[in-house]
Amino acid sequence: MSTLVWSEALSLSMPVMDTTHQEFVDLLAKVEASDDASLLANWQALIAHTDDHFAREDKWMKDTGFAPGNCHSSQHAVVLKVLREGEALGQTGDFAPIRQMAHELTIWFPHHAQNMDFGLALHLKSMGYDPETGEISNPDKLPEEAISGCGGSCSSSDSEASAEASTAS
Repeated sequence: MSTLVWSEALSLSMPVMDTTHQEFVDLLAKVEASDDASLLANWQALIAHTDDHFAREDKWMKDTGFAPGNCHSSQHAVVLKVLREGEALGQTGDFAPIRQMAHELTIWFPHHAQNMDFGLALHLKSMGYDPETGEISNPDKLPEEAISGCGGSCSSSDSEASAEASTAS
């Protein structure tokens, strides 16, 4: 049984992100419930989904003024690297690291979603960014300087976006 279940506490009130996050939680649950025969294939499905998931978020950040090496995107890169290391070990028949990584993801993901992704969602909403089309309805809200923070409240640009988004709601 998965120790992480989708709930409204994980919702960012941004349908594209919420759907992707629900899919991630479901795939992670499938990995956790896997027997040895299906574990590697389910892990690989999780990696493919996560690669696409992170690439979309990274594109949104790039489109809306985040610096290339911001810590949110950097965290995405590190997580993907670790997932791929688990895959390599699984290909040798060593499944224990994948099972441990899956457990650790159930702890990591809620924090990532509720902090970094929440900040990103506020940032995107504050400028009227449409993640489906890439259009920005409030281009005057784009930051003057690239955001190097984590997509949360760890940089001045992020704090300003959060404040503006909360007053716009």
